[in-house]
This record gives sequence, C-alpha cells and structure tokens, in this order.
Amino acid sequence: MGVPIMPIQDRIVLIAGAAGGLGPTVCRAFAGAGASLALVGSRPEPLQALAAELSLPAERVLTHAANLTDPAAVAGLAGAVQAKFGKAEIVIHLVGGYKGGTPLADLDLAEVEAMLDQHLWTTFHMVRAFLPLTLAAKWGRFVVVSTPMAQNPAAKQGAYAVGKAAQDVLMMTLAQELKGTGVTANCLQVKSIESAPPDPAKPRTGTAPAEIAAALLWLCSDEAGATNGARLPLFGR
Repeated sequence: MGVPIMPIQDRIVLIAGAAGGLGPTVCRAFAGAGASLALVGSRPEPLQALAAELSLPAERVLTHAANLTDPAAVAGLAGAVQAKFGKAEIVIHLVGGYKGGTPLADLDLAEVEAMLDQHLWTTFHMVRAFLPLTLAAKWGRFVVVSTPMAQNPAAKQGAYAVGKAAQDVLMMTLAQELKGTGVTANCLQVKSIESAPPDPAKPRTGTAPAEIAAALLWLCSDEAGATNGARLPLFGR
C-alpha cells in the first residue's frame, strides 16, 4: 500500500523513534513529500542506515541519538536541530513501548515508571524543548501516535494505560494552550500496527504503517491547520 504525496515542501520535521517499527515508513513519506528530516533515536547506527536509505541531500537530513527521558539530552537535540536547520516546525513522536498482562494488585512499580518514562516524560521533554522554536515560527505541529486505551483501558493493562493516558492529557492541554498561535497538537489513535501487508481473505485487526503515515502527512499539512486537540481514530473498521 502506497502513501499519497501531500506537499510538506521545505518543512523541518523531527521524527522521534525514526528507526523503530513505524518510523522508516513515516520518514520515507515525509522525505518524499519534500521535507527536511531530523531523525532521532536511542542509537546512532540505525539512524545513519536509515538516512543512507532515504538518500536525501546532506543539507536535508540530520541524525541525532539521544535519551529522550533526559531533559538535558533533549535540550541538546533542540540545539542541534536549530544549528542544522535554523528552526523546527513539525515534531512527530513515535517513541514508546508496551508492558501489560499484570493485574494492578500485582503490578511492579518499575513497570509503571517505565511506561511513564517512555510515553509521558519523553513527550513532555520534547514539547518543552521544541515549543519555543515552533512558536517563534508561528507555524508548527506536534503529533503523537496514541491508543484508544488512553480513555478506555482494559483489564491487566494498567501500566501501559497510565503511561498513554498521561501522554494524552499532556497533548490535550498543549492543544488548549496553542489556540491562536498557528501551532497545533493532536493524537493519532491506533489499536495495533500491522507488521505485514493485509491479507484480503482475512479481517483486518490493525492499522498499516502506510495508513498512519498518510494521516500524519495530512495532520502536518497547511490543510489541517484548523485541527487542534483531536484524537483521530485510525481503527474501527
């Protein structure tokens, strides 16, 4: 399944979690739409391999490895992006993980802390670091890939649901504070991401990476400027 091209020409797009399961599809979509990319992850080697695959001119790509749970590291990332591109306009946050299957009464505190680190604190630090840059440009987009479980948790999913709910509240609060600035904040809600092309003979249970990338392209376009504080569902077929 291909991704439709929606011009994001010359926008500066930071993609956190660029080399993860979903990241390369999103990076290819934005590179094809004309954006310059800051590829962010925890290790440099996968980012460098992804940058080589994208074959972007050197002036259109930056790779930066950082621990996004560390506010100082995220501040350093913001400085690197500004030094390279002079600005930052779009922040796409694909970082996160999953822990589940344990009842609340048996839940280890470390599991909850891990989910808060991966979902809430990484997002919080990114917003704090990049909000001044987007506000200065008077145009910007913050988007996270979330889950309907943030509002409707299931049994034995407490740690994950708490982490995603905290991230969701952060984004919805940010959206309220951004009204009238030209900058927006939105969530894409996905139940699961398909790891293989869908089989036409079988019912689909997840969302394809290309579908998520297409929704991100739209949310980050000028056409989506009126969409702020949305939880866009990419499930329910």
